[in-house]
Amino acid sequence: MLSYRHAFHAGNHADVLKHWLLVELAEYLNQKDKPYWYIDTHAGAGYYALDSEYAQKNAEFDTGVGRLWQRSDAPATLARYLDIVRSANPDGTLRHYPGSPGFAREVLRPDDRLRLFELHPTDYVHLADNFKQEKRARVEKADGFALLKSLLPPAPRRALTLIDPPYEDKKDYRRVVDTLEDALKRFPGGVYAVWYPLLQRAEVREMKKQLAKLPAKGWLDVELAVRTPSADGFGMHGSGLFVLNPPWTLPERIKATLPYLVKTLAEDKGAAFKLDYQIA
Repeated sequence: MLSYRHAFHAGNHADVLKHWLLVELAEYLNQKDKPYWYIDTHAGAGYYALDSEYAQKNAEFDTGVGRLWQRSDAPATLARYLDIVRSANPDGTLRHYPGSPGFAREVLRPDDRLRLFELHPTDYVHLADNFKQEKRARVEKADGFALLKSLLPPAPRRALTLIDPPYEDKKDYRRVVDTLEDALKRFPGGVYAVWYPLLQRAEVREMKKQLAKLPAKGWLDVELAVRTPSADGFGMHGSGLFVLNPPWTLPERIKATLPYLVKTLAEDKGAAFKLDYQIA
């Protein structure tokens, strides 16, 4: 199933949560001099034009990053994320938004490396073109679920892996768990982040339950809902990020920021956040 195109959703509320926390995780790893790899199993195009036909169809960025990027009252924990967005739009008009690889590229250091997988043929072409001058990156047209095992354990024995499938195929929920179960056997010390949609589906709840049972040193689960779930049970009302082996400092760093995001990105009174974690 290759119909999903993230360009329709670039810069929305889910991207805000995902990319802010991705920057947080990478900056934590940057505190040690030893290099690490950033691995993205579903990398997308890497960068998105918000004035494109795709992005303009629903203009989801207007109620996501568009509400944040020029505010002066944002918490300090959002500063690096917002700086990257602003640097992509130096003329003061929001026209460009980085995908996960784009944010990682800005935060990683010269000796760190990017390993990017994308299976969609069109997005792969864009991704390869966007990173063709990036010597730190290797881009492959491949199934990131299947190929992750080939990279573990990474040479520097440090890595941050983002798993961000479209979940159009319900099997993706099971594949996330199976992939991470295998990954932890090969490389138990890695940091693994899984993005997921907030949907009224049993598959979401079951996936999170299974992730919490995996033999990691700890886990953190954060959700951001921007609206009340629809009465008919359809549609995404928010998103979440489940992190295995999270930094012990992460809960305190993000607690104060989540109410700000709820207030700024809320679409109705159903907006809320949830934060659970078990960190040894």
